[in-house]
Amino acid sequence: MTHHEGDPTFRVLTIKREHQVSNLPISAPVLLEHGEAYGNAPIQTEEKDEETLKTISHAPTMVEDGFLYVDFEDGDRRNPANFSTARKWAITINVCALTSIVAAAASSYTMGYSSMTKDLDCTLLQATLGLTVYALGFAFVPLFTSSFSEEFGRFPFYVVSSFMFGLTEVMTALAPNVQTVIIARAVGGCFGSTGATLVAGTIADIWQSHQRGFPMSLYALGVIASAGLGPMVAGWIEASPSLQWRWIQWIHAIVTAVWCISMLLILRETRSAVILARMARQVRKDTGDDRYRARSEVNKPRLVSMIATSCTRPLRLLLTEPVVQSFSLWIGFVWGVLFFLLDSLSSEFENIYGFTVGESGSVCAAIVIGSFLGYLVNIYQERLYKKYVHRKGQEARLYTACVASIILPTGILIFAWTARPDIPWIVPLIGLMLFMTSTFVIYQAVFVYLADCYGPYASSALAGQSMCRNFLAAVFPLCTSRMNDLLTYKWSGTVFALIAAAMIPIPYILFFYGSRIRGCSPVSQKILAMEAKQKNPDSETS
Repeated sequence: MTHHEGDPTFRVLTIKREHQVSNLPISAPVLLEHGEAYGNAPIQTEEKDEETLKTISHAPTMVEDGFLYVDFEDGDRRNPANFSTARKWAITINVCALTSIVAAAASSYTMGYSSMTKDLDCTLLQATLGLTVYALGFAFVPLFTSSFSEEFGRFPFYVVSSFMFGLTEVMTALAPNVQTVIIARAVGGCFGSTGATLVAGTIADIWQSHQRGFPMSLYALGVIASAGLGPMVAGWIEASPSLQWRWIQWIHAIVTAVWCISMLLILRETRSAVILARMARQVRKDTGDDRYRARSEVNKPRLVSMIATSCTRPLRLLLTEPVVQSFSLWIGFVWGVLFFLLDSLSSEFENIYGFTVGESGSVCAAIVIGSFLGYLVNIYQERLYKKYVHRKGQEARLYTACVASIILPTGILIFAWTARPDIPWIVPLIGLMLFMTSTFVIYQAVFVYLADCYGPYASSALAGQSMCRNFLAAVFPLCTSRMNDLLTYKWSGTVFALIAAAMIPIPYILFFYGSRIRGCSPVSQKILAMEAKQKNPDSETS
């Protein structure tokens, strides 16, 4: 008896077709009428063979187009969707922790500017380039690497990207000059983005669509709140004369190493297509029958073709789809302002209120609090969505985003106009908190709305907005010091508030006219045709 026998994944269900040879390999068990699997059961009569081959059951292997397709059984624990709830949450928390580490590494870097410029004898602009190139990695690298995860699975990429990301943190900590820092940050952004962008796919792998709201909100919370948590800790590290900027990187490297260990203990491959392909290869090896296939192996496009599609389709949607364009521009601007503030927050509170670098890092607590408030608002938004989705469709995702579009410029104005020595420091932080609350709400709305609108093309639509968002996040910090010198902190914030106010109509236009706008889109029409075909597969043949 081979190791396949008694394994429910490899019980074979076949349907005898006309002119089809029924030479099943001996080591592949056949499921009989009464559910008993006999690996080497003798075939007594041709009639008995016909009866066996026509047996219908819940077994997962089926004959179609000359192939024996391997699939999961109902309730099969090897299917990531059937993992226990405890295991799903362990994986979710683990991968969201990676997102938090990568996000904190972006923002905490800015707290070390003062000691870095002195230690490496470089300019503030050169130090800022380390933040810019890090964000550029998030903008462009996932377009290329996403196809590799589809081909080889998510787990290997978590292992490689997290290990290499940790090494870039070590490289930064040991850097003898600013050029090495910039190179290390650029490579770190490439590997950090590769790991972090897999998280949403991992959550989609293990949770059903109606269960993803809370895990995806946790993912968004990790992205945004950690942008404030990183500087909070890094500020006090920078304040210590014996630690400063190098130890900000060393501590990140240590935390990343701890995460890598937890990842090896907790994480497993979650992409079902890759798991089934491995199972099919193992059966082919053990049985010598090349007919065993996973469905993902049949008519699979070449890797080069997949990479070309993953690079060009997001750009095409970004350039031709009004919904993707407007939301990408909106969230891109918001993300750019966030990185602008992260780059200037410390110096602003040091110059205006005389804060130490540790105290100015603690100012970022407002970012964390605002993120949690945005998370609570999102819970209310989910209730609104469930209540009105039957009437409003995808636009039911935008109720709180419409309110956030007004709060966003309000928060920026409060922060810009109240950051003065004669006004208590808590007042501008209230404005910062309002800005971060609206940032979280907008980020979440953009994510789920594009996913709902573009269905099978959701990954490409989200990749397009991610590219735009991170590109602007890379550009805005380059303007920070020059803009603040020319306009002062107050008028720099005022300019951003006016631009944010000009963008207020975006969610309202989509809320009231979104379905009409999508109706004029060739891509949306194609998606609707695909969905109609899935609902009525026999419509073309009837």
